[in-house]
Amino acid sequence: MITEFSQGSTILVDKPLKWTSFDAVNKLRWHLRQKLGVKKLKVGHAGTLDPLATGLLVICIGKHTKLIEGLTSDTKTYTGTFLLGKTTPSYDLETKYNSEKEPTGITSEQLEEVRLSFLGVQQQVPPLFSAKQIDGKRAYDYARAGIEKELKANAIEIMDFQIDSTRFPEIDFEISCSKGTYIRSIAHDFGQKLECGATLIALRRTRSGIYDIKDSKSVEEWISFIEEQPL
Repeated sequence: MITEFSQGSTILVDKPLKWTSFDAVNKLRWHLRQKLGVKKLKVGHAGTLDPLATGLLVICIGKHTKLIEGLTSDTKTYTGTFLLGKTTPSYDLETKYNSEKEPTGITSEQLEEVRLSFLGVQQQVPPLFSAKQIDGKRAYDYARAGIEKELKANAIEIMDFQIDSTRFPEIDFEISCSKGTYIRSIAHDFGQKLECGATLIALRRTRSGIYDIKDSKSVEEWISFIEEQPL
């Protein structure tokens, strides 16, 4: 019954491209409130996905919102693509390319050396186009206003990092990492280490802790599920 579902549930959503994580939470909360006829209902997510990323969004409802802090700390796995030879200020396709350098002469041995250099615990500087707080404002607010700010590095861990260069200069990857890791920064740093630059052009979260994308439903499928449930 939908009343039991709303009291405490964790659901897996396949977030669509260009939606914010809040968009998905807000949409599902609205339909649950309409179904239940209530004005308030706790709904939250365990780990933000950028609008240009798709994939697994763990959403907690009701009493399960108490689990969010623990779930957010879980290891995440992503797949996606870096494009070598081009960079953008945001490190992804939110902004336009601002530099180009033909990625010629890069060997498979160099790619492997760079890949291995990312494994383990390290310090990572977040992108300026991120939700990090600087003096009470989001970093992306400064970035979009053309104001340069320095972001502090954070300790992260890369547990696994696999690459496939068969579509060179596009590099497909799968990466498992700790909370707080910015894949856009990995793309940027990957390009810097190869001295040609790189941009993240596709990103999809496939795992979050024990949860897997294959067990998720689209927002529309969850809305249908909510509408079909008896009160």
